[in-house]
Amino acid sequence: MIDPYVHHDPSAEGRDPEAADTAVLGLHGVRQVFSTPRGEVPAVAGVDLRVRPGRVLCLVGESGCGKTTTARMAAALARPTSGTVRFRGRDVAAMGRAERSAFRRSVQYIHQDPYASLNPVRTVYSTVSAGLRRHRLVKDRREAREATIALLRRVELTPAEDYLDKYPHQMSGGQRQRVAVARALAMDPQVIIADESTSMLDVSIRVSLLNTLGRLRDDLGVGFLFITHDLAVAKYFAWDGEIAVMYLGRIVEQGPTRRVVNDPRHPYTRALVSAVCEPDPDLARTKERVRLRGADIPDLTDLPSGCEFHPRCPMFEPGRCDTERPALAPRPDRLLACHVVDGG
Repeated sequence: MIDPYVHHDPSAEGRDPEAADTAVLGLHGVRQVFSTPRGEVPAVAGVDLRVRPGRVLCLVGESGCGKTTTARMAAALARPTSGTVRFRGRDVAAMGRAERSAFRRSVQYIHQDPYASLNPVRTVYSTVSAGLRRHRLVKDRREAREATIALLRRVELTPAEDYLDKYPHQMSGGQRQRVAVARALAMDPQVIIADESTSMLDVSIRVSLLNTLGRLRDDLGVGFLFITHDLAVAKYFAWDGEIAVMYLGRIVEQGPTRRVVNDPRHPYTRALVSAVCEPDPDLARTKERVRLRGADIPDLTDLPSGCEFHPRCPMFEPGRCDTERPALAPRPDRLLACHVVDGG
């Protein structure tokens, strides 16, 4: 089987070939199968992804497609059923105690719900400085407070001194999520995994937080694995990065964001793009509408034969799409898993 991100990375066009293997964090054929009373559930079915310094990789798809499970494996919060997660080329599962501690500091996770992810009985100071104190990165309380103030200013919570002794319930959703970002930055991470981290915020607050994350990416060279179901958010945050589209635990299309969004090839990607709201009335009237054959998502315990998308696909070809699963294969400007679409 072709390894799509070692030899055929579509975002590597125009770069030095020797720089092609610069991933900080890599997922190699990872699978996650859950055992349930109804049978085996293949939540993630063989995914290959790479996160590079200062770059954004967006993982997009409908709710329940396996995005969060993939993110949890990338952060070593869940062990893959098979496959490997590598950090700087090292298998995370084979790391010793010291290496694992360094990995924990280097790969930070921002959860979807900022209220649920913050301890309600801890102040902002206690939350943000916990990692600094746990890993002995500060000498005393005074140094810890100074470091916390600097982090709050970096995420634009100012005046920072006014937030130090506040509790989560005393802040808005946007402020709480900025505290979560500051907590992640405290460890000087090389990778941030943001799992739907803006989906619970108002649109204006969402854009402001995305701008903050973008500045941190550019200023600090942090790589992002950005999880979202909203292609509009993916387009805004990862315009110079890469998008991987997931359906039922598999990547069906992957490539540079501007190419995937402006010229989607896989029928599922086209459906996602067509579902994005268009504020301009003139453009909305002329926008392509993709009508699926069915709205129901297949049961993971009883997946259809062949391509899992074929029961919903408007381009379905009997005898082909329902008999053989398409492999994720390189096309001129992306990776694509489809029998009937011309990727050229």
